[in-house]
Amino acid sequence: MKNIVIAAGYATRLGELTKNFPKPLLKIGENTILGRMLDDIDRIPEIDEHIIITNHKFAPIFAQWAKDQGQRDSVKGEETLDLRPQTSDRRWVKPITIVDDGTETNETRLGAVCDLLFAMEKLQIDDDMLVVAADNLLFFSFQEFVDFAKAKGTSCIMCHEQPSIERLQRTGVVELDADNKVLGMEEKPQVPKSHWAVPPFYIYMKKDLDLVRHSVENGCGKDAPGNLAHYMVEHTTMHAWKMSAGRFDIGSLDTYYEACELARAGKI
Repeated sequence: MKNIVIAAGYATRLGELTKNFPKPLLKIGENTILGRMLDDIDRIPEIDEHIIITNHKFAPIFAQWAKDQGQRDSVKGEETLDLRPQTSDRRWVKPITIVDDGTETNETRLGAVCDLLFAMEKLQIDDDMLVVAADNLLFFSFQEFVDFAKAKGTSCIMCHEQPSIERLQRTGVVELDADNKVLGMEEKPQVPKSHWAVPPFYIYMKKDLDLVRHSVENGCGKDAPGNLAHYMVEHTTMHAWKMSAGRFDIGSLDTYYEACELARAGKI
């Protein structure tokens, strides 16, 4: 299984902080946002590679970061950088590959779905995929999600109970049956049909990759990763894992500084 990290956005809501620096590599305490996520995912036996899809503007920064972690992989995209340090102090066991999507501005970005398709084509991926957004702190292990998908034998999404109608109107919402099979999904519904909200974490099984590859040409939205989940729900059987604990979404300066304060207080 490949761990594919969608990290090609420009994080314009964080202003000067991310004008020339990628949000996933911002520090939270002594670690980075992305580092905290990989600390968990790298321990999952099924994962054999971390693939980080980013833009041309930030690719050299991710490349240097990977090198600093003792990783050996090169950037795959517009340019190739030599990343061959000594490996005795590698932080993570699984290799890291950085994919450069070639874009340089927020106005020319490909969108999360097209970035995923770009990485799949560039690396000829033909394996189960864990697809994650790179701007969340999690209070559970992705191992639980992988185990759930293996037990169900289907592509899967996550969900969590969200009591606020206002927040449900700004996210994906799913309806489930008693076995957690997804009956339907809506993006940003004005009248939500359930309280199950969908965060940006997905597992797409190898058997469904043809659907993924042809999703955009068949009408799937390009920008948000939830667009692909919505499309897949309509074209294959999917189940939803109910998160066993919470997450912290870093989407603004306020939430970033709040996360930093929680780290200083030893709460995360």
